[in-house]
Amino acid sequence: MGTESGGLAELGNEAIRMTIITRSESLLPDPDPRPVHYTVISVDDHLVEPPDMFEGRLPGRFAELAPRIVENAQGHQVWLFDDNVYTQVGMNAVAGRRPETIKVEPTRFEDMRPGCWDIDARIADMDINGVWASLNFPSMITGFCGKVFSGARDPELGLAVTRAWNDWLYEAWWQPYPERIIPCGITFLADAEKGAEEIRRNAARGFRSVTLPERPHQIDLPSIFSGYWEPIIAACEETDTVISLHVGSSGMPPMPPDSPIVGLGATLFGQMSLSACAEWVWSGLPARFENLKIAMSEGGIGWVAMLLDRLDNIVIRSGYGRDYDPSGILPAEVLARNFWFCTIDDPSTIDTRHRIGIDHVMVEVDYPHGDSTWPDTQEVIRQCWGHLPTEELRKLTHQNAAALYRWPLPPNPVP
Repeated sequence: MGTESGGLAELGNEAIRMTIITRSESLLPDPDPRPVHYTVISVDDHLVEPPDMFEGRLPGRFAELAPRIVENAQGHQVWLFDDNVYTQVGMNAVAGRRPETIKVEPTRFEDMRPGCWDIDARIADMDINGVWASLNFPSMITGFCGKVFSGARDPELGLAVTRAWNDWLYEAWWQPYPERIIPCGITFLADAEKGAEEIRRNAARGFRSVTLPERPHQIDLPSIFSGYWEPIIAACEETDTVISLHVGSSGMPPMPPDSPIVGLGATLFGQMSLSACAEWVWSGLPARFENLKIAMSEGGIGWVAMLLDRLDNIVIRSGYGRDYDPSGILPAEVLARNFWFCTIDDPSTIDTRHRIGIDHVMVEVDYPHGDSTWPDTQEVIRQCWGHLPTEELRKLTHQNAAALYRWPLPPNPVP
């Protein structure tokens, strides 16, 4: 077993049920529903995998090897999979916490709002916040892009768990509210052909997106320059599956010794998305797969106009990239055509939206993480973007996301 496995005692199902229905004193009372000024589609939120998500979803020979919740000697609930322990059961699931406890990672399900892991409670929290639809990324036991399962010592087990996670998302998270949850799946990263098959399987039942590692070489996978990813990219283009590249899905950048890791790391989110986006542009993949759609998740937009300027400059002044693609398309043109960007607010850089492309900017809530604007997303948008023309607000808050993910809007969108 992993180094933290000593003293672990698996929780019985009844104990789990009791712990997840008890609300911790660290949580604030439910807030009142907020006035709705805008129809909001959030393109970046997270779910917390519930304890029972794998029950009955794996082939019999793998049932005992599925990820499971256990309790350690400190009384914390943790995930155990493949002889490794994953300690952040909630992974920054701090929405609705009392301010004095918000910096403390939840260690049990009762430390989190039920909306983190229960779909009925999640829809209720979306209603409080005035959010029409939401795209949800995985959390700790999965990794933002499924890297935990793809790294299993037994590839067949890893593939089985990947498929089970997607089946749970389909059956338990999306189907109960099919207009409110935009289904974003994971895929098997350790075999590109099998990964492509899983993307096609999910697309056939309505999935709109797949989350991939933004910089796969950083998690011991082939780089996007290697040719390895072509089957997966082809499957995404073929099925109109949007590639979601979530910041941090390939880990964090190296931190200087003695630095404040959490604060510094969070500060660098924009830089991380910039680096990943530039690499994907220069990989040539979105140039060759011209209908490919890539969404940069939780990186903000402050760096995008600068990247466009830089790509133009190095071609015009330095001559780099003039032979970027045989078709004659230039790197900046690919960035403007194939990429979409999401933002929590970006009050100082929202005025670069036309340089980026007014049709390629979308809003995110980031529930239930520390950056989240829940339950006050409506007011944050009003304060930061309220000066924008109405037709542009419609694009940023819901029309762009509805077009990208082919998603229905409510009967009377606002404004």
